[in-house]
Amino acid sequence: MSEVDVLFVHNNFPAQFRNLARMFVAKGLRVAAIASKGAPGMPGVTMQRYTFPAPKLDHVHPFARRFEIESRRAEQVIYAANLLKLDGFRPRLIYVHPGWGEALPLRPLFPDATICAYAEFYYAPSGIDVGFDREFPSFGVDGETRVVLRNAATLLSLADADFAVAPTFWQRSVFPREFRPKIRVAHDGLDTDRLAPREPQREIEVAGRRFGAEDEIVTFVSRNLEPYRGFHIFMRALPAILKARPRAQICIMGGDEVSYGAPPLDHPNWRTAMLTEVGAHLDPARVHFLGALPYEEYQTLVARSAAHVYLTYPFVLSWSMLEAMSMGALVIGSDTPPVAEVLQHGENGILVPFFDVEALSARIIEALANPARFQPIRRAARATIVENFDFERRCWADHVQIIRDSGCSERVIERL
Repeated sequence: MSEVDVLFVHNNFPAQFRNLARMFVAKGLRVAAIASKGAPGMPGVTMQRYTFPAPKLDHVHPFARRFEIESRRAEQVIYAANLLKLDGFRPRLIYVHPGWGEALPLRPLFPDATICAYAEFYYAPSGIDVGFDREFPSFGVDGETRVVLRNAATLLSLADADFAVAPTFWQRSVFPREFRPKIRVAHDGLDTDRLAPREPQREIEVAGRRFGAEDEIVTFVSRNLEPYRGFHIFMRALPAILKARPRAQICIMGGDEVSYGAPPLDHPNWRTAMLTEVGAHLDPARVHFLGALPYEEYQTLVARSAAHVYLTYPFVLSWSMLEAMSMGALVIGSDTPPVAEVLQHGENGILVPFFDVEALSARIIEALANPARFQPIRRAARATIVENFDFERRCWADHVQIIRDSGCSERVIERL
């Protein structure tokens, strides 16, 4: 293998690095990635995969278990990197997500490379996501200590990195003050040409379900259905919506695992827990749990929606909200910091207090009853994303400037 210019390290590559990696390849740079065995990979990128069997942790102190896993994953990265080095691999620029420990050996492995850490989130025992939802019990001192220790690998990565990138200003703001000067803001970026508004379709078929022109579709999307993304609040809003709007069709996309937070105590998943709570007041013929849809079907449904609901704790902002806005959807979002950074109430979307079920119901009902009134907001949502989050029109230039400012190899910079 000849010398490679750019290395990405992410257990599920490409993930957040998809657009960057694609552009580096298009610019003629030689690109490689280190990732776990199951990572999707992408065309034009040389993959070095590692296996990671689940370690036994019974003998490890609970406070140290996460770092034990991260250390073992770092060991696998060493093996993978050494295989690349045997083929003459010498990266000039490295991008790494530090959240799984994969960044820990990179500076010793590649002392001359310019390293960028992806500053996605910094955990705090209170004041951000933890303790935000008082409905659920607090972690206690032991739990809060484990929360703080989730940052260990990230802090070590930031110390090693030449620079870091956060996707939003709010996400940058949650990092310790001492590290913020090293963190620049540049979003991962969207393909807004692909995620564009569509001509209205009288009928659509998604996941074997047919929706007609008379149906008022409300969409809700989350990787997994859980309180961190407001699933419990959304479900509690449904009885009033279904009663007020007989043609409303509720389309819920997401899995039953847990991405963030904890599982429910007395139910196998949060979908079951919330159906136990409010299911008797729902019309099952109009509430559709669609699981994880193929991307094209997901786009079709969101673009056709009369209202798209996005709720979140103060946490990482989901791509799904930005994608919905890009497609011209009317986004009704929680008035929490990551959402309010992008969504201005009454201008390019609608904000509601996260916990106010009645306000959420009322805003959705209003959107279904008066769709024409919200057309200017839909157009403004689209314009916001094209102007600020389109990868090739905006975000790529931000990333290039950051790379130039970092003191990266001229060989890389001259190709950008």
